[in-house]
Amino acid sequence: MTLLQVQNLSVTYPAPTGAVQAVRDVSLDVARGEVLGIVGESGCGKSTLAAALINLLAPGARVTQGAIRLNGTDILTLPKPAQRALRGRSMAMVFQDPMTAFNPVLTIGSQLADFAGAHDPSRAAPALLSAMLARVGIPDPKACLNRYPHELSGGMRQRVAIAAALLMQPDVLIADEPTTALDVTMEAQIIHLLRDLRTTFDGAIVIVTHHLGVIAELCDRVAVMYAGEVVEDGPADAIFHAPQHPYTRALLACDPAVVEPSTGRLPTIGGRIPDLANLPPGCAFLPRCALALPECRTPVPRHRPAPDRSVLCHRGTA
Repeated sequence: MTLLQVQNLSVTYPAPTGAVQAVRDVSLDVARGEVLGIVGESGCGKSTLAAALINLLAPGARVTQGAIRLNGTDILTLPKPAQRALRGRSMAMVFQDPMTAFNPVLTIGSQLADFAGAHDPSRAAPALLSAMLARVGIPDPKACLNRYPHELSGGMRQRVAIAAALLMQPDVLIADEPTTALDVTMEAQIIHLLRDLRTTFDGAIVIVTHHLGVIAELCDRVAVMYAGEVVEDGPADAIFHAPQHPYTRALLACDPAVVEPSTGRLPTIGGRIPDLANLPPGCAFLPRCALALPECRTPVPRHRPAPDRSVLCHRGTA
């Protein structure tokens, strides 16, 4: 059953050179119990899409078209008070930097209690807060409630951030680069925690990352973004083992895990993402694509080479 549905969503930012088309005509479905990974280079629109899902866009950003439906209700049409009530209760977000997610002068317990109390005071009881910290693997959770953010490691702060997001048992959990600010050891622990949550969390999880290893470890489906568009989406196994879009193939070829030890060199994708305020006609990936065809300079059709795959490419059926 589809829990979260994004239909033809576009988001722009104002800029001196013209409107920056950060997200363009994106459509995605996420089912209850499913983990969707959104992957792509920096600047491809991943974080803007995540912010739009929970209606936390930066000042000046504007949704120019589309709908975001949660349990069938378009949340973009709700009054502002209803949208605020939805954040945290029905949809929650874990941000990239766990230090900036907390007030440094308040204890962990007081911040969790304030958050829970804003939605349901009965869930602000210390016993419930402690139980949630224990659920995400915090050692001595009762003592943790009395600590300040700086007294915890980066990994522990991220665990607390995940606990805060889960306090109201939301339908959708969005994690925006949840491991990027952590070292390798802490990253592995957070990946392990999120993998464990899959078995106990009843909603949907959306993970935004540039880290292909995180996608491979955690996700059922993958949406690959480039220049504000979803250029390919489908089951994770299919994306990793039989990528269709040239950009997806290029991303996978740059994965450090597949670098040949004999060369020791990490492949890169030549060129750069186009100016989103002045996009070229046709395929946005054209200047960087080694498989380009003459028709790539014209509007790109959406091919569906399989019932569960969508590829924005003339070579999508190859």
